[in-house]
Amino acid sequence: MPYGLARALSLTSCRPNHRLSAMLNWLYSWSQWEAALAAAAGLLYLGYVQRTVRLARPLNQSGWRVGWKLLPRLLAFALLLVALLGPAYGLTQRAVRTAGKDLWLLVDLSRSMDADDVAPSRLQKARAELEELVRRFPADRIGLIVFSSEAYVHCPLTYDQDALLLLLSTLDTRLVPPGSTDLAQPLNLALARAAASSADSAGAAPRATALVLVSDGEDFGENQEAVLRDLARSGQRLFTVGVGTAAGGRISRPGGYLRNAQGKPVVTRLQAAPLRRLAEATGGIYVELTDQRDEMPLLLRALSRLEGQAQQVRTVTVADNRYTYPLAAALLLLALDVVLTVTVIKP
Repeated sequence: MPYGLARALSLTSCRPNHRLSAMLNWLYSWSQWEAALAAAAGLLYLGYVQRTVRLARPLNQSGWRVGWKLLPRLLAFALLLVALLGPAYGLTQRAVRTAGKDLWLLVDLSRSMDADDVAPSRLQKARAELEELVRRFPADRIGLIVFSSEAYVHCPLTYDQDALLLLLSTLDTRLVPPGSTDLAQPLNLALARAAASSADSAGAAPRATALVLVSDGEDFGENQEAVLRDLARSGQRLFTVGVGTAAGGRISRPGGYLRNAQGKPVVTRLQAAPLRRLAEATGGIYVELTDQRDEMPLLLRALSRLEGQAQQVRTVTVADNRYTYPLAAALLLLALDVVLTVTVIKP
């Protein structure tokens, strides 16, 4: 996918979209369980009718006196199924109060993230772990920044988990221009975004902000001291995830591996020292992610301990579930079925 097109798609796909059809919708789809329940109910009632007819026949009675009850009973069962599927008509506004934090995921998309020392690759392994992280924090706003020599906002802060998970699944080293990794670039961009968010919510309680930097630690940039000072002043915690091994791995490319000027495969190794230094300077932690060493649970627990400092009331548009109407009709029919009795066998 061309870089410009990918950037345009990423910025539009994370915008909340609450447009729902005002026509009849179903909150739940018909599944094999509903089909099995309907089949079981039909078989049970058929057995009941056959038993009644069989018992009445030796007494010269008509067991089909209960036949007229078949229609209301089937209708009541059908209405119960309709209520179970959740018929929704129209839209309703609901206020949702959340107490959460802002998480920025900073993901290294330099060519070295295609190395094979972590199967199937560093980036694919990190991508799978970040998807799990997103699912663990449904009440928090999460944004995504990708970087190499430059940094870009791939998805603004959003509550839309589905959109964010979709963008995470498409992360690729070809999304950013090639160049040497500069860890200061995504940190400065995240700080700028956090400052802009605070300015937009002036007068409201400040939100806790955490940064999760995922990289192999290869840093060819300069002037990290300035960004470290800014991070310390902002009070934001930086958590770093080192992806790779000290032994290193080769960088995959179509048709083989990336080679240097001498024709030998390029070997890239995890540089843990700069990542550990960044985390310790801001009160965060450093964890490693390899085939044999998965410390992501430590990161998830550390992020869970960061309590949201702000309560926010959001208004969301949801489909109005009208299950009460078919449920009430079904219960009324069942009550009438109990009240209206039929004498099948007369003395």
